[in-house]
Amino acid sequence: MSYRIGVISGDGIGPEIVAEARKVLDCIGTKYGHTFEYEEILMGGCSIDATGVPLTDEAIAQAKASDAVLMGSIGGNTATSPWYQLEPGLRPEAGLLKLRKSLNLFANLRPAYLYEELKEACPLREDIIGDGFDMMIMRELTGGLYFGERRTEEKDGVITATDTLTYNENEIRRIAARGFDIARKRRRKVTSVDKANVLDSSRLWRKIVEEVAKDYPDVSYEHMLVDNCAMQLVKDPKQFDVILTENMFGDILSDEASMVTGSIGMLSSASLNDTRFGLYEPSGGSAPDIAGKGIANPIATVLSAAMLLRYSLDLDTEADAVEAAVKQVLKDGYRTIDIMPQKAAGASSVKRVGTKEMGDLIVERIEKR
Repeated sequence: MSYRIGVISGDGIGPEIVAEARKVLDCIGTKYGHTFEYEEILMGGCSIDATGVPLTDEAIAQAKASDAVLMGSIGGNTATSPWYQLEPGLRPEAGLLKLRKSLNLFANLRPAYLYEELKEACPLREDIIGDGFDMMIMRELTGGLYFGERRTEEKDGVITATDTLTYNENEIRRIAARGFDIARKRRRKVTSVDKANVLDSSRLWRKIVEEVAKDYPDVSYEHMLVDNCAMQLVKDPKQFDVILTENMFGDILSDEASMVTGSIGMLSSASLNDTRFGLYEPSGGSAPDIAGKGIANPIATVLSAAMLLRYSLDLDTEADAVEAAVKQVLKDGYRTIDIMPQKAAGASSVKRVGTKEMGDLIVERIEKR
């Protein structure tokens, strides 16, 4: 089969980590008889440099014409990059928000799984880690505070900024249904996270989730306030299966979850719409401070490519092969700098490798599988 993959290499470490994910996809294509045709799509800072805007209409059309889009990371140093001297709507991240909205990518899936081999990279105590944890954070992606009306104005001589958080029942219902669907394929538990003791939007969120839950009698569910959830993620992460939440809460909680897995460099991500189309990206940022040094961890991007195979192309066997190869490389003791053991006792049993070498090692394991 032949598939058309849009590629947003982006900024910072983006081109480096995307190159390794493409290398893995090409290996899968050779081994399983598929052809992946790539089309480069400009977005973020590189698009600003080339076109003056973070995302063009042409780029959106390219993405829509693809079977799926693989993305690296966008943006730069907010303190020094000239991109951040521009108006907010012209900065790199505005391109990503526009792309999500244009493609109706309302469901963000961020798995957080602690590999047995990375327990020493986890900052939590051993008694908390136990036998590990495996959760899926389901984040609503096209509504809420990030897409509400905003303004900065002077009121009575005082500069005042306003951001509006808005959700309607249809937006909540569709992400809730997707969350319960995912839970059915996992351990059948949903934790819906909100701030219903304060926010009207959260009270509506809770009401709609309870309505949707009636259609899934085989899935248990609970409500949890976002501040409690943030605490529970470090106190007892293994209690969670699917965390269902709104846009900003999901943004923050998924980054927290990534760190208890050992590194944000391990956290893949899929953003899906109502069809099989999806945008796949690592959850970490562009890390401009290490760009070009060859030390970035490509595993999150490689695992995002595995999600692309699974969710958009329906290639479960191939996705399994990628995930198994990653696990084997870790079992064999190879680590990028971000997942090196924090304790000296474990350092002697692992070998530090760079971005390209990690990609090569994963490819070797796929070929041997």
